[in-house]
Amino acid sequence: MVCELSALTFSSPGPARLARFWGGLLGQVITIGRGVPSLEALPEVGFGLRFVAGAGEKWGPNQMHPDLKPTSIDEQASAVHRALELGARHWDVGQGPGAEHVVLADPDGNELCILEPGGTFLAGCPFFSSLAGDGLANVGYFWREALAWDLVWDQDGETAVQSRTGGPNITWGGDPVQPKLGRNRLHLDLAPSAQSTIDDEVERLLALGARRVDAGCADGVGMADPGGNEFCLVE
Repeated sequence: MVCELSALTFSSPGPARLARFWGGLLGQVITIGRGVPSLEALPEVGFGLRFVAGAGEKWGPNQMHPDLKPTSIDEQASAVHRALELGARHWDVGQGPGAEHVVLADPDGNELCILEPGGTFLAGCPFFSSLAGDGLANVGYFWREALAWDLVWDQDGETAVQSRTGGPNITWGGDPVQPKLGRNRLHLDLAPSAQSTIDDEVERLLALGARRVDAGCADGVGMADPGGNEFCLVE
């Protein structure tokens, strides 16, 4: 039995506006299903993006943010320019004036990074290269087992997992972890495989260290990983 990562979901006070931003930034067409704007999964990414109504005031830095990795300095500059035209703004998280990566906030204030090209950590990953999360090593180990992904980084408390077919990494930065003061604005949606059911997967994930929580899932079971990060198990 195993879960499949079906979507990264953003809770937003303006889902349609946020979908237009991310669709424009990633060059994807917006689809509407059950009134929810979505971006279908690109083959090299493996999961889609969904935008649902919700989210009040932002209580602090998001526990998870997307990293985009261009292949050249020109592509980095073009991506930053495109994001700003679509409604992003520069964002200070203490990166300093000498940082080679560019930190932005989308129209809802959700952080995202447009990384510098080069480096080996995300080598082979697509433009949507990673979801960078706040969490200790046990959170990375949980997601390795939950998704049956490979543990591609495990050093000094930092972990990263990646699908065996490639695609983005999900990374966890280790200690220190920012205090969590409310429900995350971004969460993962998981779907049971064809050989399993939601009930089966709930029991399996509980045994791995998850717990049931109110994750704001309109059509599934709300759970949280060992770091308290909410996710939804959906059909």
